[in-house]
Amino acid sequence: MDLENQQRVKDFAEQYGPENIVVILGGAEAEAAGLAAETCIAGDPTFAGPLAGVELGLACYHVVEDEMKELFDPDVYDEQIGMMEMVLDVDEIVEEMQDIREDLLG
Repeated sequence: MDLENQQRVKDFAEQYGPENIVVILGGAEAEAAGLAAETCIAGDPTFAGPLAGVELGLACYHVVEDEMKELFDPDVYDEQIGMMEMVLDVDEIVEEMQDIREDLLG
């Protein structure tokens, strides 16, 4: 997660409260999505950005997870994300996101 996006996340959490924020990720690789989720939950693990040492505990999901897919109109989801699902390793992404939430949020 780049420094600009870290600052946006931090600003929104401060403005609205972390309990009112859900981060929806869309990275193409499981590892990248997991790192972004870790940053939003436990702080920047590289200690380089605005979220270094800042544990927000935000709820984080990837757009291909069933919990997110259910929230979208199926036609819109298929139009916007359906093609990407065919080339992504969805199972790996889902597993990574579930592991991060389990490890960091309990």
